Amino acid sequence: MYKIVAVKFKPTGKAYYFDPLGFDIKKNDNVIVETVRGLEYGTVSYGIQELEEKDIPKPLKGVIRMATPEDTKRAEENRRCEREAFEICTQKIKKHELEMKLVEVEYTFDRSKILFYFTADGRVDFRELVKDLANVFRTRIELRQIGVRDESKTMGSIGVCGRGLCCSQWLGEFVPVSIKMAKEQGLSLNPAKISGACGRLMCCLKYEQDTYEQLIREMPKPQTPIMTPDGEGVVEEISLIRGMVKVRFEAEDEKSVKEYKATDLKPVRKKRKDNKKFDKSIED
Repeated sequence: MYKIVAVKFKPTGKAYYFDPLGFDIKKNDNVIVETVRGLEYGTVSYGIQELEEKDIPKPLKGVIRMATPEDTKRAEENRRCEREAFEICTQKIKKHELEMKLVEVEYTFDRSKILFYFTADGRVDFRELVKDLANVFRTRIELRQIGVRDESKTMGSIGVCGRGLCCSQWLGEFVPVSIKMAKEQGLSLNPAKISGACGRLMCCLKYEQDTYEQLIREMPKPQTPIMTPDGEGVVEEISLIRGMVKVRFEAEDEKSVKEYKATDLKPVRKKRKDNKKFDKSIED
């Protein structure tokens, strides 16, 4: 077992594992850690935990130190500078008449680099913009194009449920969502009803998908023969959540439909054709 701490660099961002290296670290403590971008100021999402070696990403970097009041002050100053950089970059984008929308600006903790996140319909030639920004900030400039889901996560909004977007409130990572999930859950395939604020399929389609898949495995398939307490019929319609099945009976003179609990039904076994066996006699 290895001891780890999970650190977030944004309130709703992904949590990354680090080695506590003997520090007495608790939840919500601020720490300084080393990342691929250099030193970063982060917040511990939960205290020291133990994980199996197979569950820990390698290499596992360690916590440099507990954040000091000076570190916290510097992090707050970076946030203020980010707001100023956002305004400057927005003006530069208008100046160069670029078809792009600035979403977020982020300083690294040591201010060795500034990252500008933007959305655009296609590729954007921002080489002149980078040169212009470098002359203003006198540091490394990096522009990153992000998707509409990342934009919604950063900007925040209200979902159709009336609550804040999951991605901007607590969802650390986006999960794959497909139209198949909406079909299996019996939802309307109208894009306006199953799309989120970002215009993509709602992330919450994934939340109940495992339950629906389990229910589908336990329920008979439509248009298949089924044995009921009243005899053999054909599955007409199923209600996954209610656990009910409508069965169609077809007689020579009439057709009828009855509803049963799924637990009262049994699959119809296919009749097997008996193979004729021939005895072979062996004469000595």
